[in-house]
Amino acid sequence: MHFGIGGRAEGLAGMTAEWNTAIGRLVGELDTDAFAGALVAALRTLADFDYSVTFAYRGEARPIDLHDDFPAGKRRVMVDIYQDGPYLLDPLYLACARRVQPDLYRLRSLAPDRFFQGEYFRSYYAQTGLSEEIGYIAALPGSVMVVVSLMRSSRHPAFSAKEFRQLRDAHPVVSSFVTRHWRDLHQSFDATPGPGLSIIQSTIDSAFSSFGRSVLTRRERDVVEYVLKGHSSAAIGHILGIAPGTVRIHRKNIYTKLGINSQGELFAQFIRSLSDLRAV
Repeated sequence: MHFGIGGRAEGLAGMTAEWNTAIGRLVGELDTDAFAGALVAALRTLADFDYSVTFAYRGEARPIDLHDDFPAGKRRVMVDIYQDGPYLLDPLYLACARRVQPDLYRLRSLAPDRFFQGEYFRSYYAQTGLSEEIGYIAALPGSVMVVVSLMRSSRHPAFSAKEFRQLRDAHPVVSSFVTRHWRDLHQSFDATPGPGLSIIQSTIDSAFSSFGRSVLTRRERDVVEYVLKGHSSAAIGHILGIAPGTVRIHRKNIYTKLGINSQGELFAQFIRSLSDLRAV
């Protein structure tokens, strides 16, 4: 594959012909198991990428992996571990929870101000070995959001402005196909919670509001949530309407009450609490 700054070696006319051919194939795969793979193949005619994954989200339910092309080892990090809790801190998931306008987004454009210094990035996302992730967000019936993520490994540069523009221009087509093919997906989330759905959703209102409930105040749990999502003390203060210095005092009290000394330990306790909830 060719990951030059300008994108694929073919010119725009060549890519348009490939795209049109791929879309023709995609029409034929609607409502079949081959649809998701055909969609990814069509997007690869616009720009090269190493991996793709398509997740469906609704509320705090465990995300449904609709399609991915990861090798087995990487799939453990990108899908299995992700579904066990880290998704709750993923900027793309959080954007879906906020019901952002459907479009193509760079993950970094959705991330909080301290995301790349935060513990989610250091303890989980860094394991993915990606140089960049971008995602198509589509809104489906029943409050379901679908994200088609395209990823480049650290061996290759991030998507260029030209590549991103070409891919973003395709969003109306991608969104239309995704909405049509997975129009009944909400029924999977409506089903009785089982191996594919989150027990958390059926037992508590919010994973964050329950974390440390026995020792932390409501405000301290709010601070924990925004710290783990990657917000700075200044940003947390702005969101909660308190001074940054007050946020730092809350953080100190949180560490003392939980018997920890670092944000890494805070992240580990949060993930462990999710596992404990599922065990219960």
